[in-house]
Amino acid sequence: MTTTGVKRVLSIQSHVVHGYVGNKVATFPLQLLGFDVDPLNSVQFSNHTGYNCFKGPISTEKELANIFEGLEENKLLGHYSHLLTGYIGNPLFLRQVGEILRRIRIANPDLIYVCDPVMGDNGSMYVPKELLPVYRDEIIPLADIVTPNQYEVELLTGKEVRSEAAVWEAMDWFHERKIKTVVISSSDLGQPGILRAFLSQINGPRLAIDIPKQGDKDLFFTGTGDLFASLFLAHSHASGDVTEAFEKTIATLQAVIRRTVEQMPRQRSSGSVQAWERELKLIQSKSEIEHPKVVLKAQRLN
Repeated sequence: MTTTGVKRVLSIQSHVVHGYVGNKVATFPLQLLGFDVDPLNSVQFSNHTGYNCFKGPISTEKELANIFEGLEENKLLGHYSHLLTGYIGNPLFLRQVGEILRRIRIANPDLIYVCDPVMGDNGSMYVPKELLPVYRDEIIPLADIVTPNQYEVELLTGKEVRSEAAVWEAMDWFHERKIKTVVISSSDLGQPGILRAFLSQINGPRLAIDIPKQGDKDLFFTGTGDLFASLFLAHSHASGDVTEAFEKTIATLQAVIRRTVEQMPRQRSSGSVQAWERELKLIQSKSEIEHPKVVLKAQRLN
């Protein structure tokens, strides 16, 4: 059974008890933007891995299959309009996600799959290397929308992305695999102090947005990619205009980061910032999530 008009996301990614990454950072914005969210956790950690330590279990493919069977036996699969996947730390778990997607699409052929292929950043992988071929060969070709960062694009395509020409070549690599919409959520290809995000759609626009970096140059945040994917899912569904969806996603992300920076202790404005102080101020940004104010406009490049 397919439920027409329902907005419900099955979100398979990490869970943390403290802080905002994975399902903890994706669920609240999606709910504010009108989606029911069913979180299915790939891991359950005390906190994200950027802290001094983290504790908790990694879910197995058998546990995933068991939970999913409950949904299937209760004939709930047709209720899902979207599948969203993020951090997964087990290659067999990831392979099982592909089987889950195929079964949901039998129940709802119109399901949209948004894949954030979380593998690493800044030149280093933080998942087992065995996940790369599963993403590249089995999962990515099933997606409607992918939201990798620059490093993840390089991993998947096997080519360095050090120029805008290389960005568009990489976008074509995805489009050749029938992925309609590709969004590179961040790259270092902008001017100093500027991040640059890119979007490409088959038979559609090629876009870029320049994003001023906020806070100290060494300041970084965890969970921004997870938040980006959830916001883009929501805004791309709400609007037939992919440019508008791209701009609203960036606007919201920037607003959340701005609030996070503003609420940091002033004496912690440099590299001495503790992990807990860098947690995204998501709840405090409720208004900005519901009503994004677009300041940074997308440049159309085709």
